Amino acid sequence: MKSNVKTRHEARAKIIKAMAHPSRLFIIEELSKRECCVNELTEMIEADTSTVSKHLSVLKNAGLVTDEKRGNSIFYSLRCPCIMDFVSCVEDVLSSNAKEHIEILKCCKG
Repeated sequence: MKSNVKTRHEARAKIIKAMAHPSRLFIIEELSKRECCVNELTEMIEADTSTVSKHLSVLKNAGLVTDEKRGNSIFYSLRCPCIMDFVSCVEDVLSSNAKEHIEILKCCKG
């Protein structure tokens, strides 16, 4: 694999790895609706502030999330809302897999 192709795939993997946690996927989904501060996300996720802050840090380091300090609060927003297109595609795969499994079960019961 050529160096520039490998680098591009590594960069893509970094973003996908950053998303690869249920809480981070939840955060991405919520931030696609509106910006939020840590306290709001902490209540929604029902986790402690340090855990949510760590998740936000991972997302920010991957370039998925941006932040803005306002007074004593830091508000987070989704940097590239188009990431929801990828999430939608994942949902299509899940739906397709479920339909396939249903067909297999129908065959087994018959």
